[in-house]
Amino acid sequence: MSRLADYFVIVGYDHEKERSGTSSGIILQRFPEKDWEDTPFIEGIEWFCQPQGWALSTERQEPRFFVSVFTDIHANRHYCACLCFNETVAITPSKPVDEEEDTVDGDGGTLPGALASARSIPTITHHSIMYAPKCLVLVSRLDYIETFRCCLGIIYTVYVESVEVPLETLVGNILGCIQVPPPGGPQVRFSIGAGDRQALQPPLSPSLPVTHTSVHLLFQQLGKFHSKVK
Repeated sequence: MSRLADYFVIVGYDHEKERSGTSSGIILQRFPEKDWEDTPFIEGIEWFCQPQGWALSTERQEPRFFVSVFTDIHANRHYCACLCFNETVAITPSKPVDEEEDTVDGDGGTLPGALASARSIPTITHHSIMYAPKCLVLVSRLDYIETFRCCLGIIYTVYVESVEVPLETLVGNILGCIQVPPPGGPQVRFSIGAGDRQALQPPLSPSLPVTHTSVHLLFQQLGKFHSKVK
């Protein structure tokens, strides 16, 4: 039996680095905080959560789901399932009357905001709204993409709609309570604690890759083709 997922990570926009002229992501929280002995945490995972780079946006983007696949030094695969969405950020650029220099303050919600240093000269302040990316990430050695999509979708819904279900309960169930049989094992039915009902079916063989695509018709047609050739 294996864990459904090894780590849950929340990655957000790094407003501190933005002030120094660079933009990147930062790990806000990860569960568990200590590495599993059999599966070390993947360092630098924040770089793979935004393949096109971390940047603020003037328009709210629709939530999107994608999967990155890492291969460790032992040739083992690790699936990084990401659900990315936008959070509102208040941007306050302050421009001195007699200078061209700007300072920008960012408030990332859960991240502590840093105030720009006080200036003795008068400033003209303009307020605007921007959108910062945030990612919910599940890291697993198992290839259950649709299950990861469903679990992250539930966590996102609970987070956004303030559903009275502790997020710690959902994450704890995913990481510690759901055990997946090896290939050839029985179907598993489970809930992560939000009133959901899910099921996953282990593959029939460990040597056959899971394509997530129906290939029955393809092999059926190939069978007819070979019969005609013979």
